[in-house]
Amino acid sequence: MTSLRIGLLGGSFNPAHEGHRHISLFALQRLRLDAVWWLVSPQNPLKAVEGMASFDKRFASAEGVALHPRIEVSDIEARIGTRFTADTLRVLRQRYAKHRFVWIMGADNLIQLPRWCDWTKIVEMVPIAVFARPGYSQRSLFGIAAHRYRRNRLPDRAAADLASRKAPAWVFLHTPLHSASATEIRANWSSVAEHTSL
Repeated sequence: MTSLRIGLLGGSFNPAHEGHRHISLFALQRLRLDAVWWLVSPQNPLKAVEGMASFDKRFASAEGVALHPRIEVSDIEARIGTRFTADTLRVLRQRYAKHRFVWIMGADNLIQLPRWCDWTKIVEMVPIAVFARPGYSQRSLFGIAAHRYRRNRLPDRAAADLASRKAPAWVFLHTPLHSASATEIRANWSSVAEHTSL
């Protein structure tokens, strides 16, 4: 098996949107990745079931937005039955031992990372690329996770080599911001539905 540099972007994708694609394309370039895998979660443990579209619908929305030969939409979490990122990473590292993985997240997720199951094990399993997000970037850099692993933060210029670094290692990238969010899209859907039903 050829060794590849793979970015992992996990989430509910409820629905997938251009912000996901934007961050993935930027990651391919800045992190010098061979591919980005979108890991569509069967059910994010930190998100309510209410308002969550079916897995099939969310997976289809991801496929409809990705539309790039180096972005792969994956149902591996549904197939292997994992609910937590730490468990998914353990399986991926075992199955694809030759690949080098980088976990991709937005600044909002860096803030809430300490709420994730085995979050320190995640940080110590794979390098992490954190991307700026409107309204979250400054807070994220003063959060628990950033403080705990402050000595493991690499400068922006090291981003291209992140996949080769031994965890814990992370970079914060001040990317061109994209305002799209799944929350706003769902709110717009609800608004359209309400006006349509009048």
